[in-house]
Amino acid sequence: MKEYNKLIRDKIPEYIASQGGKSETRTLEDAEYRSELYKKLLEESQELVEKQGGDKQEVINEIADVLEVLEAIMKLEGLSQQEVVDRQQQKREERGSFDKKIFLIRS
Repeated sequence: MKEYNKLIRDKIPEYIASQGGKSETRTLEDAEYRSELYKKLLEESQELVEKQGGDKQEVINEIADVLEVLEAIMKLEGLSQQEVVDRQQQKREERGSFDKKIFLIRS
């Protein structure tokens, strides 16, 4: 068996079994879960970075993975999507977005 030691989506063990494989899993304690979720965000974000400029469907898949992890973090932290969207809008109004493609060299 290959070692993974990482947080996975809930249905992955079922998928592995459906393909004739076996898996060993355990349920994380709350503190471990928080830590692993944030690690997962880094992992999925890195995968998105690696797909930049590539196939549109691959980019969509990676963005979906990042959003899934972000939604799990929001749930864990007791945040609603509306709270996050409201803060996003506030920051956009105060500091702008990234539409103008501005690159700061020094300040």
